[in-house]
Amino acid sequence: MATKSDVVRSDNSKIKEIFKTLNFNESEIKIIENVFHKVVVKKGDILLRPGDVVDSHYYILEGCLRTFHIDSQGKEYTVQFGIKDWWISDYTAFFTGEKAIMTVEALADSTIYRINRSDKEALYDQIPRIDRFFRIKLERAFAAFQKRILAGISQTASDRYIHFMKTYPQVEKYLKNYHIASYLGITTESLSRIRKELSEQ
Repeated sequence: MATKSDVVRSDNSKIKEIFKTLNFNESEIKIIENVFHKVVVKKGDILLRPGDVVDSHYYILEGCLRTFHIDSQGKEYTVQFGIKDWWISDYTAFFTGEKAIMTVEALADSTIYRINRSDKEALYDQIPRIDRFFRIKLERAFAAFQKRILAGISQTASDRYIHFMKTYPQVEKYLKNYHIASYLGITTESLSRIRKELSEQ
């Protein structure tokens, strides 16, 4: 589990990092500081487990995390990798109020900022332009997931791997082969074959 959690205190730089496109006055910064909580996790820590109640999502300041699901046969599917300036959670559980079906794991020592659902809703009322900020984030995330679904049903495994490397160029150093294979929906043997074929081209 997370090893450290504390409220962000008078650290405007972190607020500016999270909300790069927005400017805030002092009173707004104080409101935001009160609802974002710093969490430091070590490599291998589990942030969320299946069955957990999910009332928060997380901004990644530094590090790398992944969201994955294990089916009834024990097969693992990586749904998302999260790196600097990304957000991560079990979003099905977060938006529906259902119990978590995903695991969120730290693949490297990471610093993240947590905000819970009720505080986020309150921010929308207190600072309305934050509502637009998160709406745009959600729209882009939905488009990215739709593209991934289309790639999964229309592209070859080799093409999916090439696209993965373009999307996550700085992530591979954190990953084991089975992480990448489970994200692409292939076996580690197939991943090795694809890499070999590409290196020979």
